[in-house]
Amino acid sequence: MLPPEGETILLTLRLAGSIPARAGHELHARRVAAQQAADSPEAHRRAEKQWFAAFDALLDARTVGPDYLEKEKLAETIAGELLMLEEQGLQVPCLVLLPNHLHAVLRLPVGSGLSLYKAIDLLHQRTAAQARRLLRGHLPSEADFWQTGFHELPIRDEQELARVQTYLLAHPRRLQLPERFHDWPYVFGRS
Repeated sequence: MLPPEGETILLTLRLAGSIPARAGHELHARRVAAQQAADSPEAHRRAEKQWFAAFDALLDARTVGPDYLEKEKLAETIAGELLMLEEQGLQVPCLVLLPNHLHAVLRLPVGSGLSLYKAIDLLHQRTAAQARRLLRGHLPSEADFWQTGFHELPIRDEQELARVQTYLLAHPRRLQLPERFHDWPYVFGRS
């Protein structure tokens, strides 16, 4: 589900192979069951947030898959591409790059006429192509860089936006990542 114009989302992209297949299937099954059991929009929203917390914890555990985003040059490239979305009219008030995934807040202005799906697809393509060049010899030519698709969580209001940004900006510290993960290009935020 993509947000209508004027909405804000939390976008999550992850590297291919960054979640164990079995754990991913189990998490997906729990998500579907929780969505089916939700008897109101509020219950559905609660279930989606609980799923996201479990999904993010699984990514943060880094039990499988590559940690390509630890490479500073690659992180700079991806952060730069994210911010270039602003040239297309999207707003990127906050982002965090972690070793195997990224989170970014994207705001689609009212009247922009933009397609969020197309912008994210272009981001996937451009960053994957650049990653292949930068990771030559480390990433097999037939391997995917990003996991297909993305996850988005609509942000309903300014209070929720503030909570999400606080969560994102503190993410590297919570994970006890080295100090270099606490600044650009790994973390970017503005009011």
